[in-house]
Amino acid sequence: MDRRRFLHISAAGIVGLSMGDGLSLEAMPGRPGKSRSLKKGSYSVVMLGDTHYDAAPVDRYHEGYSDPNPVREKAHRDEFQRNWDMWSDRCPKLVSRASRLVDESTRLQLQVGDLIQGDCGSEANHARMLDDAFTMLKSGLNQGAAAGKGIPFVTVIGNHDARGRDDREAYAAYTGYMPAKMSGELGLEISKTTFSFMIGKDAYIVIDFTHPDDAEVEKALRETEGARYTFVEVHAPVLPYDSLKYYNWIYHGREATPDARLHFRELFARRNVIVLCGHSHTTELADWYGDGGRITQMTMSSVWKSAQNGRYTVNAKGAAEYGALRLKAAAKAGTEVKPESIAWFDEYRQGLKTYIHSNAAGSYRMNVSDKGVTVDFYAGDSETVSETFVLR
Repeated sequence: MDRRRFLHISAAGIVGLSMGDGLSLEAMPGRPGKSRSLKKGSYSVVMLGDTHYDAAPVDRYHEGYSDPNPVREKAHRDEFQRNWDMWSDRCPKLVSRASRLVDESTRLQLQVGDLIQGDCGSEANHARMLDDAFTMLKSGLNQGAAAGKGIPFVTVIGNHDARGRDDREAYAAYTGYMPAKMSGELGLEISKTTFSFMIGKDAYIVIDFTHPDDAEVEKALRETEGARYTFVEVHAPVLPYDSLKYYNWIYHGREATPDARLHFRELFARRNVIVLCGHSHTTELADWYGDGGRITQMTMSSVWKSAQNGRYTVNAKGAAEYGALRLKAAAKAGTEVKPESIAWFDEYRQGLKTYIHSNAAGSYRMNVSDKGVTVDFYAGDSETVSETFVLR
């Protein structure tokens, strides 16, 4: 697709995909009609962070699961119990709250990865877990919301979505199931776990960080050039998150050389992208300027693992505190901070204009218009807005 063709499609409000031209969301069967807000270039996206869907008993999904590392296996089984506890009570309330954020302006429902816990003992069980989670969340988001019927539900692959007794089997289950689901949701032919589409004038680029497809990402950026806003949906962050152990679990961050990380950081910055991500089980906003542009990162979590996570409390705020939680954790544990991680946070801190960190989990509503982009956050199942984050 050349740029002139893309701009024509964007102006017409058509959904475009890197595999070819698509259909208008409004024109597809079962889609809600256009609202006045969309005609003005305004719409909303209802979003969930990590959900880690799971259900007892253990043999429901995890029969035959084991890990050669006993410490890691214990940690995973502790996560099973955490998930069962939150999905037996708190998380259904969270999803129900999110469903009430859906209205006639909503054009997309988005979940940013780790849809499921994974750690299944077979490819078949992994596929069943994915289907159960997808069906439950999609129906849950649309419960009692007439405007929600037919709105696409899009999810991004996370590390748990591709984790099992045999990670190859888990990934095969995901790739055998989810592209077909995304095709049905968007009304377009999707064959990969990295893909792109348009909502009106805005580009949405969905990235598989577990198996990066650099050529597909670059292609999507080229084909959506000229978009009003470019949203990058990826499970792991693009900017490092404040973790002692997992600071480099970002897009291309765990590789031996920084070439790919820096290459895509520059491409994203020059497009002034808005990153919508998860992975860290935190609610965060980071606005970074560098490489000739800007990257704004909204990190989201729906892992309501304890009552405390249902309340919005700020742990760190401002560029000076970026990385401070990591240092505090190291001092408390009596461990040293890796010198290379100090350099990483110093590297990014220079360009940070906004930084907010919270351990709260909940649901999110993104409001998109010519005037800007904001995200209303509802901690736990709060009926009122806990915080409004200004992204643009």
